Amino acid sequence: MNETVPPGATAAQWLAGARPRTLPAAVSPVLVGSAVAYFAGGFSWPRALLALVVSLALQVGVNYANDYSDGIRGTDADRVGPMRLVGSGVASPGTVKAAAFGCFGVAAVAGLVLVVWSGQWWLLAVGAASIVAAWFYTGGRRPYGYLGLGELFVFVFFGLVAVCGTTLVQLGRVTLPALLGAIGIGTITCAVLVANNLRDIAGDTVAGKRTLATRIGAARTRWLYVALLLVSVLMVIVLAATSSRWALLGLLFVPVIAPAVRAVLGKAAGADLIGVLKATGVAELVLAAGLAVGLVLGSG
Repeated sequence: MNETVPPGATAAQWLAGARPRTLPAAVSPVLVGSAVAYFAGGFSWPRALLALVVSLALQVGVNYANDYSDGIRGTDADRVGPMRLVGSGVASPGTVKAAAFGCFGVAAVAGLVLVVWSGQWWLLAVGAASIVAAWFYTGGRRPYGYLGLGELFVFVFFGLVAVCGTTLVQLGRVTLPALLGAIGIGTITCAVLVANNLRDIAGDTVAGKRTLATRIGAARTRWLYVALLLVSVLMVIVLAATSSRWALLGLLFVPVIAPAVRAVLGKAAGADLIGVLKATGVAELVLAAGLAVGLVLGSG
């Protein structure tokens, strides 16, 4: 592949490439998993912080990995969303790939410390699977993100694994509230990806990127977005019923997400969905914070 080596991205461009708006997907599960541990009397600040490092490093790593893989395939040539480092030509593919694996390395080290500290040695396999899933979302010969499986893996790793794993390394076990919180966080995180793929549906179709949105069409994708949010609402209610009514504070995300739902059902498309993405990420963080505050208050 012949290419002109770019002079190097600026710090601001690297920050943009890390896609800060996706970080609620990394912070929220750790917040909920730690709050569940607090409610059950097993909260640990150091372990919670290490879990946060793992989650953030994986999220930024997968963002850089997607930037690299989509960039070298040319599927970022006509994007509506944020700038990509490789696709825009401000950073070389090799440099972005190295940044991705650097982040995965940070996640691996922090995760190893957590495993040794908690004694949950089987989590080594889970951690390895998380890194493999992060890379092959758009990497490799048959990336699963191009097969319509992105939402499934997001639900598993940024929902079930992240929330339940955070609780496990602190409390030593996974409780029913942890599982319910994991489902709630997992579905709203999927809603973020669904909104992203709905925004990109036209460009992805042209590029041959077969996301779930391109497979089921825009109309069904819009209803999938709403259905995922309804599951999150239901999980908050059931979690409150099985722990503390204070957990209903998690429903504060509903008024935050309402304008985004109206926009999606109102057939917003392209750049008009950028606001929906931002609102969904903020709503996820509000949901997680509400649950966390509620579980802390309910533990007294």
